Amino acid sequence: MPADPTGTDPDSALRMAQSLRRDRRRVVLSYLMMALAWIIASDGAVNGFVLDPQQAAFWQSVKGAFFVFASAGLLYLLLRPLAEHVLATHARLQMSETRLRQMFEGNPGPILVYDLDSLAILDANPAACLAFGWEREELLARTIEILWPPGQDQALQTKLEAIREAPEQLCILRAQLQLRDGSLRQMELRSNAIDYDGHNARLLIAIDRTAEDLAQLRRDQALARVEEAHELARIGAWELDPASGLGRYSNQVYHLLGRRPPEARRWHRFDELLVPADPATAAQTEQLLADLCAGEPVQVDVLLPLLAMDGRALMVHLRATSGRDEAGRERVLGTLQDVTEREQSRRLLREREEQFRELVRVLPDGVVILSEEHVLYANAWAAALFGYGSHALLGEPLSALVNGADLQRVRAQLRAGQPQHSPGHSSVAVMQRADGRHFHAGLAVGEVRYGGRDCKLLIVRDLSEAERTRSALENSNRELQAMAGRLFSLQEDERRAISRDLHDDIGQAITAMKLSAYAAQDEQDPARRGEDLAQIVSLADTTVAKLRDISTLLRPPQLDALGLEAALSWQARVLFRSSPVELLADIDALPTRPDNSIEQACFRIAQESLTNALRHARASQVQLQLRDLGQRGLHLQIRDDGEGFDPDGPRGLGLIVMRERAQSVGGHVHIASAHGAGTLVDVHLPYQAAMTAAVESPEH
Repeated sequence: MPADPTGTDPDSALRMAQSLRRDRRRVVLSYLMMALAWIIASDGAVNGFVLDPQQAAFWQSVKGAFFVFASAGLLYLLLRPLAEHVLATHARLQMSETRLRQMFEGNPGPILVYDLDSLAILDANPAACLAFGWEREELLARTIEILWPPGQDQALQTKLEAIREAPEQLCILRAQLQLRDGSLRQMELRSNAIDYDGHNARLLIAIDRTAEDLAQLRRDQALARVEEAHELARIGAWELDPASGLGRYSNQVYHLLGRRPPEARRWHRFDELLVPADPATAAQTEQLLADLCAGEPVQVDVLLPLLAMDGRALMVHLRATSGRDEAGRERVLGTLQDVTEREQSRRLLREREEQFRELVRVLPDGVVILSEEHVLYANAWAAALFGYGSHALLGEPLSALVNGADLQRVRAQLRAGQPQHSPGHSSVAVMQRADGRHFHAGLAVGEVRYGGRDCKLLIVRDLSEAERTRSALENSNRELQAMAGRLFSLQEDERRAISRDLHDDIGQAITAMKLSAYAAQDEQDPARRGEDLAQIVSLADTTVAKLRDISTLLRPPQLDALGLEAALSWQARVLFRSSPVELLADIDALPTRPDNSIEQACFRIAQESLTNALRHARASQVQLQLRDLGQRGLHLQIRDDGEGFDPDGPRGLGLIVMRERAQSVGGHVHIASAHGAGTLVDVHLPYQAAMTAAVESPEH
């Protein structure tokens, strides 16, 4: 850039000012010497060449005038650059002052000028007025103390004293300043000494750091929350220098590994912190650290079983990725998280899921999961229940499983998400098997997540067996009610018969014996007395026989005296003595005598069966068999070749009583018969009576 020809170039003006300052003495001395030399030389020339005094005076005047004009010209030449420089400098000063004022006024930051001695505010830019909330005239009429909060006067004086001790030094400090509305702002204050109209003034620049401090506070709070979150999540951060293999670690890394954090963060090797739980993990960790320090880009996500310093077993999740720090240096950045509880929970969850799957698999109810009314899942029991293969049921629509009459009701139940019935009961619907057969089932519905979808859960319980059991129970109840009525009736009939026999036969016989005894007492004729006594003996024999018959009907004495085998043989002979039906008796001797209740039940069942064969079967042959089954008890079997009957039809009281007798002692009766095929009564009884009744075995 060329120099300013007017001499207003700042560098040229500075060089000229320095030259004038340096040569001012030489100029004065040169001027004096030249003036003296001119005076002496000019005076000598005038005196030498002009002899006339008048002429000499004239030339002296001419010489003086020339000297004055020459001096004026020379002074003009010497002072002209200096004057131009002074004028240019003054213009620049005015321009600089204008620019400084413009900068002062236009600066977006608050700027004040105050007197260090009186603390009066001398000047303030618009930003300061806006920032502090004062009008400029109001602010200039106050001292700088107006900006300090109440109670901070002593602190202000201390700071002012420090400034007065070193006024030329730049002062930087942070303080809270008070705005006109009383609010406080955190400011950074920078002040230095300036010359302001002769005042001992300070230029004060205020930088509002409130937002920065608030942001820093929020950052600190966020970092604190992050640290708290890391602590709650048991996660720590670390960075590794791949060049040196040294790393820095957050306090949480030390905590979760059971170590005490150092007072100051320092660089050290990662393997100083990690204690592998087993040799395989040790080898894996060594290879992992080698890869981290290899200088290649890394991306690590691995679970490591470690040991804490207190011996606790840990499962840590180590993540790492390549990155750079604030200075741009290569670093490996990562986290270390204690996932011991999470992994234990996952393991327990997997175990529970396996247990649940196994439970659903072996559950004796059909479990079906439906999505949009199609089967997504069915356990083995459901597949067998509906007559499908293990996987053939998958994908089948609901309409293929439910009878058409109940389909809409089941759909409504699925949409409702809960059974439409009272709590504790399941709704009943008619379901359909693959072969088209129907069965009654109890249904329970619910909602479940399966395969990431919201599905419907349908539990199906086959009620076929329950219906059969209920029907059998109802039949048994009816039979028991009928038997109870008949028993009461038979009991009354038996009592009336015994009463009649006792009154009509035994009573009359005893009365006759009494009369014969009276007659024999009064009879004087020995022959007639002997006849009376003979009649008494005959009546007594008849009465004893009748009493024996009644006792036998109530409980045969052979059963107590001779045992079950002899009692059965005697009863069979008595019943078939005058009957044309052939009796084939095959009675084994039992190794031990059963309980009284067992003997009585077996005898009465045999008695009822033989009586039924004689009265109703119209048989030509009846077989009676008694066998010992060892530990399984004894086996009684009565078979005839008569007309038979329908066991599923209405049952007589005798059959019901036989079953009840067997069940009451822990045995059971199986009756097989058909029209024209005869009847088989098969009885199994223990040797010792059971405390509870055994369940009757299935027939047919």
